Amino acid sequence: MTYQDTVNWMFQQLPMYQNQGKTAYKANLDNTLELAAYLHHPENKFKSIHVAGTNGKGSTSHMLASILQEAGYKVGLYTSPHLKDFRERIKINGNEITETFVVDFITDHRLFFETHSLSFFEMTVGMAFDYFSKEHIDIGIVEVGMGGRLDSTNIITPEVSVITNIGLDHTQFLGTTLEAIAAEKAGIIKPHIPVVIGESQLETKPVFMTKAKSNDSKIYFADEQISENYESDLKGYYQQKNIVTVLQTLKIINEKGFNISEAHIKNGLLKVVENTGLKGRWQLLQEQPKIICDTAHNKEGLTYAMNQLKDEAYDQLHMVFGVVNDKDVDSILSLLPKNALYYFCKPNIPRGYDADKLCHLFMLKGFNGKSYSSVENALNSAKLHATNNDLIYVGGSTFVVAEII
Repeated sequence: MTYQDTVNWMFQQLPMYQNQGKTAYKANLDNTLELAAYLHHPENKFKSIHVAGTNGKGSTSHMLASILQEAGYKVGLYTSPHLKDFRERIKINGNEITETFVVDFITDHRLFFETHSLSFFEMTVGMAFDYFSKEHIDIGIVEVGMGGRLDSTNIITPEVSVITNIGLDHTQFLGTTLEAIAAEKAGIIKPHIPVVIGESQLETKPVFMTKAKSNDSKIYFADEQISENYESDLKGYYQQKNIVTVLQTLKIINEKGFNISEAHIKNGLLKVVENTGLKGRWQLLQEQPKIICDTAHNKEGLTYAMNQLKDEAYDQLHMVFGVVNDKDVDSILSLLPKNALYYFCKPNIPRGYDADKLCHLFMLKGFNGKSYSSVENALNSAKLHATNNDLIYVGGSTFVVAEII
């Protein structure tokens, strides 16, 4: 098979949460553990940092990778979802996994995948761990896909576990309260392994403290530590919280024998995009009119993004906006500006929320806009109507952003 044939098979033949949503979710680690044994446990052959959280885990993972790269380490980075190409999920020092490795891995193990009915995410995690092991990385930054306790990545024993924050997202899987969701995320806390919590929250702090105590794990609440301010090439206001989390994580890593200096931290934070290829985080796409895209897609993430939007100068705001169909739209309506012109669109995945229905919901609440047949058409219309002094914001879903980058 060619690379494209291989990727098409992965997307079409096996359940994929990115496209399908709930039907692709598996609430156990049985398949992942079987796959790990079949691959001779590659997850045990490299050091790692495990990163979970409702928001910020992707940015935090990329910041950590960038800084460790600046310190001279060979760094594996596993994240999800991808924006354009599957290979974005698996990188070493910013370089994507080779097409050849993807094709060979699927070809060599396809019978096992089919026999055991592995999901897209399960075999992708296996691929990442196998790749990192064979490439002899110094450390892998492993981002949780969703939740933590039952996530396929949760077979590693990391140097440190990181939980950025807790918000009400993926409630159909993880629970409908912050406490319940925190309990799922806390599932990545391992015996005697330190854990960094990015944000102290009244509802979730006792959950994490109880879990850490039962595992005899040292726990650090990053936002309660004193730290310096650092600049980053990631310009979202919310990145300051992620930086604090990163700094506390690096203190622990240094205690475990790594050598990360102040210069490595400063340079790494300023070169996250260059070193790792991260996209879609308050990314400026053009000037005149200014176009900004951001992957914030839930209440907590959009709160930060919309607050930052208020500080932008413009004559008219244009919002190219789409969501997925398991999104609680009512929970985000109050966060969005009513003085904007909206261009509603459906991301081109099965989970995409119908643009006409989305438009109708917004219009009932007093918003002004029209629906479009695609993200591209929505953005083109916004560009057509915008003057040089206007601002176009593209977001609502990772998958909307993916289509315009």
